[in-house]
Amino acid sequence: MTSESAVKEVVNVVEKNDIVSKDPKIENALQDLTKKRKAEDEIEIDLNQTVPLSKKQKRLLRRGKVTLEELNEKFNLDPSSVNEYKKEAAGGSTGDKEGSETPDNKEEEVEQGSKAAKDKKFGVWIGNLSFDTSKEDLSRFFIAKTRELEDEEARIQEKDIVRINLPLAQNDGKQIKNKGFAHMNFKTEQQMQAVISLSESHLNGRNMLIKSSQSFEGRPDKDDLISRSKNPPSRVLFVGNLSFDTTDELLKKHFQHCGEIVKVRMATFQDTGKCKGFAFLDFKNEEGPTAALKDKSCRKIAGRPLRMEFGEDRSKRQVKRREPSTEPSLREKTPPTSSMAAAAPPIRERKPVKPAKSTQRTKDSYQKDKNNRTKSSIALAGAQRASAAIVPSRGKKITF
Repeated sequence: MTSESAVKEVVNVVEKNDIVSKDPKIENALQDLTKKRKAEDEIEIDLNQTVPLSKKQKRLLRRGKVTLEELNEKFNLDPSSVNEYKKEAAGGSTGDKEGSETPDNKEEEVEQGSKAAKDKKFGVWIGNLSFDTSKEDLSRFFIAKTRELEDEEARIQEKDIVRINLPLAQNDGKQIKNKGFAHMNFKTEQQMQAVISLSESHLNGRNMLIKSSQSFEGRPDKDDLISRSKNPPSRVLFVGNLSFDTTDELLKKHFQHCGEIVKVRMATFQDTGKCKGFAFLDFKNEEGPTAALKDKSCRKIAGRPLRMEFGEDRSKRQVKRREPSTEPSLREKTPPTSSMAAAAPPIRERKPVKPAKSTQRTKDSYQKDKNNRTKSSIALAGAQRASAAIVPSRGKKITF
């Protein structure tokens, strides 16, 4: 009976497959991936088939974290994909891998890189440019200025200009203009020196400032906080970017080696009393803030970088006094002439306005009753109030 039932099941499966292949609705359902599939539409997958190597498996094989034997036991790898991987690995070791660079190509790229580095060495920085200056203006200007030089190597032609970098500013859809500076690179050092010698030359209404791109003179030093301070040197030190948990005692301990601290003025919140993030330290003299700005150990508190500079010393603030005016005051001015007095209209004096009787009557009628007596509430309004406390008796005791 078991063999007969198995045969019947196989026949049913074959009949169902024939129905599925003949029914066009089922074929459309299989083709349309958006519709939900029914049990009859399921696709059979053979799990015994081989699997090709994935990119992740190849990457693990290159790093040596797994072996082909381990992957083959676990995933039943496709032999053809394994052979392809072996060929790729062998080709990568010999340098014949597809997409790999040959030694000749590498040498050419190294030479090109060295040439580009040499070209960048002979560069200049040009500042104080007019916002309307273009790349063509710069190239024409330097070609014309160096055309009459005695040294032929210092003369610049259009082919000798390797690069012109003129950054443009974004003006929200308006006319695009440059940022006021540019970088230029030349082929030889003589050409670079010839361009540097043209510094302070006039172009488009501005005197250009030209210097070597490798020269960093004139730039502000980030470590020199004294020169970067907005206020002049004083005995007050401003400290910013403080933590909210900072206290006066912590600041005194942190800056006590710089000089004698007279007072710590810290901005705090009214509700919590915690620091708002900045404070002013009043030292005895100017040497204290100067030493704090020079000392690199003072630039951090609890891992937070501080923003320090000289504060404004209010004791040195000078109050500007107004100079007495030389013009005569209104009283000292000459009286008006007779013609002016005649032309001016006469001034009328205003008399005080008396209150109307009707208002007085209504007030009296409000305060008095119909018997023309003052109301009790109004009479007692100004009376002295008795105390609610227990007062000792002051009368005499009479016995009968």
